[in-house]
Amino acid sequence: MTNTPPTLSVKLADLISRIYPDLNQDILTTQVIDAFWPEGSSRRKRSRMPGNRLWSSGDAMVITYGNSLIDGVHKPLDLLNDFLNRYLKGSVNSVHILPFFPFTSDDGFAVTDYRTVNSHLGDWADIRRISDEFTLMSDLVLNHVSSQGTWFNEYRQGHEPFDKFFFEATPEDDLSSVVRPRTSPLLREVETASGTRHVWCTFSHDQVDVDFRNPEVLLEFLRIMRLHIDHGVRIIRLDAVAFIWKEIGTPCIHLPQTHAIVQLMRILCDFAVEPLILLTETNVPNVENLSYFGNRNEAHAVYNFSLPPLLLHALLSGTAEHLKRWQVSMPPAQLGCAYLNFTASHDGIGMRPAEGILDTEQTLKVIDTVKRFGGKVSMRALAGGGESPYELNITFFDAMKGTFEGEDEWQVDRFLCSQTIAMALEGIPAFYIHSLLATPNDYEGVAKTGINRAINRHRWDYPTLRAQLDDPDSLHAQVLSGMRQRIQVRCRQPAFHPNATQFTLHLDERIFGIWRQSLNRDQSIFALHNVSKDELTVPPLSINLIGGEQWVDLLSGERISAAGPDILMRPYQCRWITNRPAGEGAL
Repeated sequence: MTNTPPTLSVKLADLISRIYPDLNQDILTTQVIDAFWPEGSSRRKRSRMPGNRLWSSGDAMVITYGNSLIDGVHKPLDLLNDFLNRYLKGSVNSVHILPFFPFTSDDGFAVTDYRTVNSHLGDWADIRRISDEFTLMSDLVLNHVSSQGTWFNEYRQGHEPFDKFFFEATPEDDLSSVVRPRTSPLLREVETASGTRHVWCTFSHDQVDVDFRNPEVLLEFLRIMRLHIDHGVRIIRLDAVAFIWKEIGTPCIHLPQTHAIVQLMRILCDFAVEPLILLTETNVPNVENLSYFGNRNEAHAVYNFSLPPLLLHALLSGTAEHLKRWQVSMPPAQLGCAYLNFTASHDGIGMRPAEGILDTEQTLKVIDTVKRFGGKVSMRALAGGGESPYELNITFFDAMKGTFEGEDEWQVDRFLCSQTIAMALEGIPAFYIHSLLATPNDYEGVAKTGINRAINRHRWDYPTLRAQLDDPDSLHAQVLSGMRQRIQVRCRQPAFHPNATQFTLHLDERIFGIWRQSLNRDQSIFALHNVSKDELTVPPLSINLIGGEQWVDLLSGERISAAGPDILMRPYQCRWITNRPAGEGAL
């Protein structure tokens, strides 16, 4: 390639020297550029500078599998497209379609071919139709591939370049400090053309880890990134990225080379003509997760992984004490960065991100309550032996059946409160399709697959779902309607821009309150959320409502006076009190 901006080459060469110090930097820099911008591609002359224009208050995302909706007749991606346009258009503008490639296990995360759409879902034309109307996020499953895919079959036969694509170790190696997200054995013995080998399997024996010490692996994933971008993908989710670089004798997580590879991908995205967002998926304790922002030079966005378990604890306990303490300590996202706020996903509610925030007793109370509501617990192996809770498997709607005291009549109100908190926080809100639909636990899925995570991966029969959603009296229709209305109100408010100012309010521990202010400082919103079944009041003076301003609750339409009576908060009620309502008012 010619006419390469010097700054691009210089930045890439510096990172390559840190990742591959023994290789020719100039040659590898050219190979990286050619992989991401093959002949005929165009790129920016200058890097896109960090800023807040890649997202706005109007952004909201739905997370879904390509076949969360089925009918046995139409392609699932066509059904998804219909659902998005029929029920979510005007409230949600982005969609994360979980791995839509051919696979052998883990519901898509054991990929056999990154260049093909799973024929059971549809084809690239179906993906493109969705990406033409919604900002599309896809998964770059870059830590491992299927043991039954072409790459690993070629490796076992000793065929280049795949003979050096996978990370090998031996049972004699000291692997005691390796951080594991699973309890399965780390190494898998396989027979190859070169004899018996032991390959590294961080997640399962069907998911074999690739070896990024071989630059050909990096180059191949950059080519895959470009292919997905060309098909309309604009948000690239780096799945399990924390584990991609291994060194025997280390924890094999968050190593410097891992961060350098993320930085390299960020540079490529910032020089791309397309407006790209790089999102890291690191289900780890909070401080480790935040490290993937780097110095404004790694991920554009990170999952707010501590939010789901702390939100769950707040609603089950009826106190926002720990949620508030965590939020007070959270730094605002750096310029050019944003949090992705979610309460549920295709995986369970991760418990590692609550480490150091919830103590053992509090964690056990959450686990016991989730079990009573029909949930499951998945474990992980600890370095040196033993196990620890890794995630809770339950739909978030069913997790809101009650409190530590047991089930009650407040499930819908409690659930909507949990989602409203996620909408109000600094960052971009993302909603799992089964949260939007109030889907109950799928016990049949667990029994059929033997996998705990199947409890939250229900496949809806689309005609049945449509009948439910078209009946205003159905629970599913009521929850979806309530969610859509609140999302729509949120998306019109400048104070809910993902980077707008946020300050945590110090109120009654049963109320989680934050103050948001728009980037131009015109609009303020005091977002108050009662996480208990108690009726409470909030004195206007306690939230510093400015006298002379006209304050209104966006969610109820009520006028609130700075000099007026205390503000009533019914059980699980949420109030967004603003001085500058944007768009239509109350729900």
